[in-house]
Amino acid sequence: MKKIVYLTGTRADYGKLKSLIRISQECNDFDVHIFATGMHMNSKYGKTVDEIVKSGFKNVYMYINHDEIDHMDRILAKTIEGFSDYIAQIKPDMIIVHGDRVEALAGAIVGSLNNLLVTHIEGGEISGTIDELIRHAVSKLSHIHLVSNKDAQKRLLQLGEVENSIYIIGSPDFDIMKSRNLPQIDGVKKYYNLDAEDYSILMHHPVTTEYSQVRSHIKNVVDAVIESGKNYVVIYPNNDLGSSEILEEYAKFKDYKRIKIFPSIRFEYFLVLLKNAQFIIGNSSAGIREAPFYSVPTIDIGSRQKNRGHFKSVIHTDYSKEKILEGIKIAENLHVDNQLVKNYFGEGNSDKLFLELICDDAIWNTPQQKQFREI
Repeated sequence: MKKIVYLTGTRADYGKLKSLIRISQECNDFDVHIFATGMHMNSKYGKTVDEIVKSGFKNVYMYINHDEIDHMDRILAKTIEGFSDYIAQIKPDMIIVHGDRVEALAGAIVGSLNNLLVTHIEGGEISGTIDELIRHAVSKLSHIHLVSNKDAQKRLLQLGEVENSIYIIGSPDFDIMKSRNLPQIDGVKKYYNLDAEDYSILMHHPVTTEYSQVRSHIKNVVDAVIESGKNYVVIYPNNDLGSSEILEEYAKFKDYKRIKIFPSIRFEYFLVLLKNAQFIIGNSSAGIREAPFYSVPTIDIGSRQKNRGHFKSVIHTDYSKEKILEGIKIAENLHVDNQLVKNYFGEGNSDKLFLELICDDAIWNTPQQKQFREI
């Protein structure tokens, strides 16, 4: 029996890993473990590790890698230390990480330095800020790459990765997005005490490479949201440097009953809220990936998702209040059916493709000694 460890540090990467965790845990050929850390362990952000446990997953190990807001390098160091101790005890055959967070980088570093197979989900993507550097670093430290599409595959080949180590399985969160078992919108609204018929979603994260401007940027976002006069569901930012400044500015919302703020929202419930929203505003990747699938307009602000979001439903703006308000007016009247998105991130069967891969002996024989592929 092969032992697999999934490392998750945020509500976002958990949503991407969830269908893979479930299908592998249900298979008797695998002993599945979860290393939950990062924002999952922070009560300020909803302590989302509870959601992992409530999902029925077994062998959940909880590790605190930061106190309140910490610098990314310190979080990386603490995660490496904790994860190294953990894998020394359980001795996994494979470590699975997702995306571009420092927790994923820690997992890839620990795995590669201990001669353990590291599988990276959704490498080969492009974006702005420090996230892109981390994502490509994780890819170089990983042995197996499970990507969303041919564009991502091509970028990994440009990074010198060997072609037979790259597998296109789509984006795993689309397994859940395309599910017929998502809750109904009325039930979701009741659960979160939302009474507005029409609403939009605000999700805005700090851009660490623009930290000196975080406060002025978020002030313009908040002022525009208030001035628009619309109903909003506001979800806390991630805990990167600058999140305190964002949350301080969000305090202005408490004077407006039409604006509801939540530290976190359960993944399936978030998808239902997104699907029924008028638009999503901010700089979350949900506006670039998930929202276009549901043909929900996105006002993408600033540089965080630079080079992403070429779909017709995505409206890019800078941080000026006037431009943000212009984007909101455009989004209010935008009706787009993003047919391209329907297949660009997979068919909603990433979990089945993943299970086929890990049930094949070939993937377990992937060389741990990597070689750069010349183009």
